[in-house]
Formats: sequence, structure tokens, C-alpha cells
Amino acid sequence: MDTVYVEGLTVETVIGVFDWERTIKQRLVIDLEMAWDCSSAGRSDELDDALDYASVSQAITEFVEASSYQLIESVAEGISALVIRNFSVPQVTVKVSKPGAVPTADNVAVKITRAMR
Repeated sequence: MDTVYVEGLTVETVIGVFDWERTIKQRLVIDLEMAWDCSSAGRSDELDDALDYASVSQAITEFVEASSYQLIESVAEGISALVIRNFSVPQVTVKVSKPGAVPTADNVAVKITRAMR
């Protein structure tokens, strides 16, 4: 199986467990690794045969912007379900980063892998 990547997708959303976090938008950075057979697209050079990563990115951006999860773990689960369900991706790895969440660290993140059932 081949892999399609989207890296550094930045989205502003309400995220966090503290009261002050519920009143502001914060930046999340999302990285995806999507299992996909690229052979048909490679032969045909047609978007219809490819995983449309622009559409995937747009769907994720709209989903995350409209959400108000407390945990980045929940964001990652929601993204993985959306990608598998809406784009028929057989397996996806989602990394959700919340830069600045810990003052003494550059970044905190979770990374999950989910597959079609």
C-alpha cells in the first residue's frame, strides 16, 4: 500500500479543558499519513483516480474549526473517523499538535493510527 501525506495543516479552534481556553481559539497543527493505492492515479494522471488531498484537507479544516473538543485525543479520533468514512481511506495515522500548550515545551501532540473496520 502507498501513502499520501498532508503535513502541517494549521487550524484555529476552541480546544482545551480550562475555562480560559473555552473563550479563545488556539492553533492546532495536523499531520496525516493515509494508506492509499496510488497506482491508478500514477498511470492515468487523473484526479478522479487519486486521493484528493485538497478535499481531505478542506473537510478536516471545516470539521476542526466547527468543533470545540477539550482534548487533542478527541480531535484526532474525530479526524480519523472522518477521513475513513468520507474518503474510504483504509488506514490513517493522525498527529494533532498543540504548540505552546506546555510553556516549557515547543509542542505537545498525540499520534493515532486507525483502520477501516
